[in-house]
Amino acid sequence: MARRTGTRDLILERATDLFGRWGFEAVSLDQIAAEVGVAKQTVLYWFPSKDDLVQQVLARTAADLAVVVEAAIRTAPDDPLDRLEAVVKAVFRPAVRRPALLGLVREISRLPADASERFTDTLRPLVDRAVRWMEVEMSAGRLRRGDPSLVIALAYATVTGIATEPEALRVVGWNADIAGLRRLRDELVAFLRSALAT
Repeated sequence: MARRTGTRDLILERATDLFGRWGFEAVSLDQIAAEVGVAKQTVLYWFPSKDDLVQQVLARTAADLAVVVEAAIRTAPDDPLDRLEAVVKAVFRPAVRRPALLGLVREISRLPADASERFTDTLRPLVDRAVRWMEVEMSAGRLRRGDPSLVIALAYATVTGIATEPEALRVVGWNADIAGLRRLRDELVAFLRSALAT
């Protein structure tokens, strides 16, 4: 049984990288099987269709992101600006280690609404929690008063923008490499700190 679980996980890992690099449409189950070193039938044993595999990749990615963010929230200092910084860095960390994850963000925007909604539904409790937390901190005067939903949307738009518009960002001298991601992360942190400091 452990071997089967390992094979399933390996299929998900390789599919995540391939989908992120080349897109959902461009990658076939044959390519994924070849990358893993198994027959296509083995992929189909674990995932009855390509659509099922795509959904499982997205579900796993969303769950992994939720775990990373939860860990950052638990270990962050009490200061709200420090906590925001910890969460932003936690969100960027997987993308810095595995740039193909940014490609998945790009691909999610190309999926039919019902398919992308399943991904966002997994993350919605985290977003709702973040909005409530910001409202409490703003009411307590620890963060500058504003619309927490829009602040989170702006931060999200920054992350999705780098995934979906890397060519446009090259015009301003930004490159989608590890150093570029760190630079962008640091600028986003500085922007949020400046915008929300009391």
